[in-house]
Amino acid sequence: MPPGALPVTRRGWHVVVEPDAVTVARRLPARFDIVAETQLTVSGVVSLRRMAHQIRQDIWRALRDLRGFAPVVTAAQRPGHLHIRAGGELVAGRQPAGVESVITAVLADAGNRRRWISHAERRADA
Repeated sequence: MPPGALPVTRRGWHVVVEPDAVTVARRLPARFDIVAETQLTVSGVVSLRRMAHQIRQDIWRALRDLRGFAPVVTAAQRPGHLHIRAGGELVAGRQPAGVESVITAVLADAGNRRRWISHAERRADA
């Protein structure tokens, strides 16, 4: 866990809050054995925590049959955009082919991106 980060556990999920980023993970320390990244352009204030949870839910839905997978998502505020790092820990066996492309497809889906931003902007105060 980064120095100065504040861990919170809620409903079995660990939320690590840093000054400009939030990481949501099932286990600590968060580990990215599988990872994909993207950027989201936002026009207003967003809740990084809500953004990370929404993305985590969609990654989990896409990979729920992958045995031993524990999703991890980091949403970081950068000048003019959000940097999203999504993937997770794989504790059972080898990484099957194509897993990162599934995560990349979830992150690239225009409908997902609109929903994540809308959800995080509406509830930026939470």
